Amino acid sequence: MKYPVVMTDEDLNGRLEFLRHAEQLKDTLRSAHTAQGRVESVAEHTWRLALFVMTFCDQLPELDHLKLMKLCVLHDLGEAIGGDIPAPLQTADNDKRDQERADFLFLLKPLPEPARSEFIALWDEYDLGESPEARVAKAFDKLETILQHTQGANPVDFDYEFNLGYGKAYTDQVPLAVAIREVLDGVTRQRAQEQSKSCK
Repeated sequence: MKYPVVMTDEDLNGRLEFLRHAEQLKDTLRSAHTAQGRVESVAEHTWRLALFVMTFCDQLPELDHLKLMKLCVLHDLGEAIGGDIPAPLQTADNDKRDQERADFLFLLKPLPEPARSEFIALWDEYDLGESPEARVAKAFDKLETILQHTQGANPVDFDYEFNLGYGKAYTDQVPLAVAIREVLDGVTRQRAQEQSKSCK
């Protein structure tokens, strides 16, 4: 069978090598827990972020949906090397962004051009958050995390109050995210009340 796109062996092998390195994201853990109580991976978060966006795409007809999905898939890929730093532990001192971008660039080394340049441009677009697609991707990234925290089997000392302010600078920029967040914040408050009662 002949394929419409012709690649050199070097290009094909470079793409496969990139995917082999990206597999590390499956073993990169986050601080969130699944409903069964297992710590989730960054890859699992990324998958559900993409599914989250896909589920609400019909409410965002003005956006480039393919670009939005690409931004979601790539946004945390650099964490495959350096790992995830939970939001409560992030400070200006830990240079999360610079390290994550450097790790992302390292992962892209085997990719041929123009794929490498496209992926870098997409990562930078997400990071800057200036396009409508990047703003939605950033908002939904926060919403997916909050959603996971509302349904996860979290530790007994989980800080639900933190989530009520988490990522609001991003979710407040997207009307659809504001509506979704209102529902999730209600569930977060309910979980916080349940936690408070169980501690008494």
